[in-house]
Amino acid sequence: MEAPGCRRPQLPILLLWVNGLMTLGFAGARQQTNLCNESLMLEKLPACGKSFEEMMKKVDSKKWCNLTEFIMYYDNFTQCTEREANNASCFWPNPLAEGFITGVHKQFFSNCTSEKVHWEDPPDEILVTLILIPVMLTCAMITLVVWCSKRNDILV
Repeated sequence: MEAPGCRRPQLPILLLWVNGLMTLGFAGARQQTNLCNESLMLEKLPACGKSFEEMMKKVDSKKWCNLTEFIMYYDNFTQCTEREANNASCFWPNPLAEGFITGVHKQFFSNCTSEKVHWEDPPDEILVTLILIPVMLTCAMITLVVWCSKRNDILV
């Protein structure tokens, strides 16, 4: 039987060996190492854009800014770009696909700007009045409650 001190130096070596195996993937699930075929993806994405363009011809150009008019067409376009990116072993979205989608957005939705309402504070006279009225009403109600609570003859 070996002395307990003889096994201790071997333990770190064993742990390093197991760690190395796990790092290389022998202990875990196999990972797919397909590389993104960017040229194939860029070759296939214009077909999605062409299909979207054909569908958008059915929508009046004045309604292009109203998403409810073409949401199904846009969903088909999105699914098409995702499918083509995945077929080329690329993740989606990726910078190349986003660039293509941005180009389609510029083509169809460049005139669609959201008109934001610019809120301004009212003039000081109105603001002071709107603040003082509730304050004065609160003071008046407190005064009325205190005055009525001191008059016992009204409550009897």
